[in-house]
Amino acid sequence: MKFIHTSDWHIGRQLHNQSLLDDQRFVLNQIVELAVLHDVDALIVAGDIYDRSIPPASAVALLDEVVNRVVNELKIPIIMIAGNHDGHERLGFASRQMIDSGLHIVGPLTKTVTSIELKGKQGSAMFYGLPYADPATVRHVLDCEVSTHEAAMDKLLEQVHEHDSNGLPKVVISHCFLDGGSESESERPLSIGGADKISPKLFTPFNYTALGHLHGPQYKGSDHVRYSGSMLKYSFSEQHQNKSVTLVELDSEGKAHFELLPLSAMRDVRIIEGKLAELLKIGKTDVNREDYLMVRLSDKTAILDAMGKLRSVYPNVLHLERTGLMSDNGKVELSRDHIKKGEMDMFSDFFTQVSGDAMTEAQQQAMTAAIDELHKLERTS
Repeated sequence: MKFIHTSDWHIGRQLHNQSLLDDQRFVLNQIVELAVLHDVDALIVAGDIYDRSIPPASAVALLDEVVNRVVNELKIPIIMIAGNHDGHERLGFASRQMIDSGLHIVGPLTKTVTSIELKGKQGSAMFYGLPYADPATVRHVLDCEVSTHEAAMDKLLEQVHEHDSNGLPKVVISHCFLDGGSESESERPLSIGGADKISPKLFTPFNYTALGHLHGPQYKGSDHVRYSGSMLKYSFSEQHQNKSVTLVELDSEGKAHFELLPLSAMRDVRIIEGKLAELLKIGKTDVNREDYLMVRLSDKTAILDAMGKLRSVYPNVLHLERTGLMSDNGKVELSRDHIKKGEMDMFSDFFTQVSGDAMTEAQQQAMTAAIDELHKLERTS
């Protein structure tokens, strides 16, 4: 049995108000191509299919496009579970009617854990879909007393342990936060104060655990308890992550063997730093200047329309930080001479950028007199 484990598609997501739909389509096409190239028996999506519980129509259309290609045209079954970003009921609509087509959607949590037997070319396996569910939901659905995410997951996994798989390997699909996992800024916290953390030991008895929620590919507790990571970089904190999907193959004894299949983005997400003039010069020959960028400017002087100047070279600058100005906070003595000098320097820089010429001596004297007069008024007010 061979399948691709992926998660956290977040279809419909924006990065600093920039739509990523075209970027998502680009990578989803790669995932489909990898499924064909490696002749897999199934595609697993471990939650956060959409970025919002009520996704925009364009996001729904993209998912429909991908699912139709994989399930109807390529005849590859898909199993997807709801994550904490998804609207469970909306995602699970008509899921029972779609099972015969090869599309298995586990939306809301039900009293009985969903078990799905898939037959591969070289063998079969039993898959158990556990959608994201907080302790309150587990208490309500299963009518039990649990107060933590770990206790809730332990209760759900009792059914997986007890279920008779007729000797087939057991693969658990879950969307949760394992203790010790490496986080990034784009993941929505599941709870406050660490109460969402679950011990990886709960999942080690199974042949493979396909996890979603954390955006960096990683494993915890054992190498067969794995996060595939998100398919794209969804925050600048992820700039150094290498995105991939996980190819999993269960041998005749049920042991999982896996390989990370790299994904390439249409545009990278990265941070660049330096002075404005240097960055503009570098940008003219930067073959990746259309990447999504956060720029940290080290200039310590005022700059007129810094974002406009940057976007003339780097069209997809999404965020700008003036680290040069911030670095001196608290270091300047608050004397009147220092304040006047700072005000004069900033106005001088502004004047030069607007007019293209430096201030004349007469203009400097006039401006100094104006600043002095303002400070006199400030002292008497």
